[in-house]
Amino acid sequence: MDKKQQQFQKTKSKDLHTGSKKLVTGSIVATLIAITPYLFYLHESVPNTKVWDTFLFTYNSGYFESASIAMWILIGKLIPLLLLFIWFFTCRHWWYHTLLVPIVMYIFQIFTTLRQDVQNVDDSQLIYLIPVMVIIIPSIYLIRAQIFNKINEATKSLQELEDEFKISPKNFWEKIKQYF
Repeated sequence: MDKKQQQFQKTKSKDLHTGSKKLVTGSIVATLIAITPYLFYLHESVPNTKVWDTFLFTYNSGYFESASIAMWILIGKLIPLLLLFIWFFTCRHWWYHTLLVPIVMYIFQIFTTLRQDVQNVDDSQLIYLIPVMVIIIPSIYLIRAQIFNKINEATKSLQELEDEFKISPKNFWEKIKQYF
């Protein structure tokens, strides 16, 4: 009985550690989501001048002719990207890879915003998204087709089939590693 109690105590201790780790991670994610409106208004602290000097760097706004406007555009792209990353890394549905399409779109928009010679930031981004969409859309369709084939052949519920197809690594780094 002693071994069983010790094993039970170890399991209980491990579960408490895992539970507290999940609580901390969940709290960080919830805090990030909750402060996004405040993060969006960070651009108001940037001066309305062409050159913005800080103790870390000097930013020359170039095309936008105002550092405040350039940061407003950049933050307007970074906040949705942050929320999409949170959604991607916390989503448990089988279709979460489709979130890569808007993630790539926002990353492309950020890079084109940073290039100061760009006239229209949102022009022709669809052309650059085509390779991503060519991979993502057919693979999502194939997963969906497999789910519906299994529904017709088996007695499992849709939730059981979704659970079968989802990849659930144990931590953040394992989730990152599954893509590389």
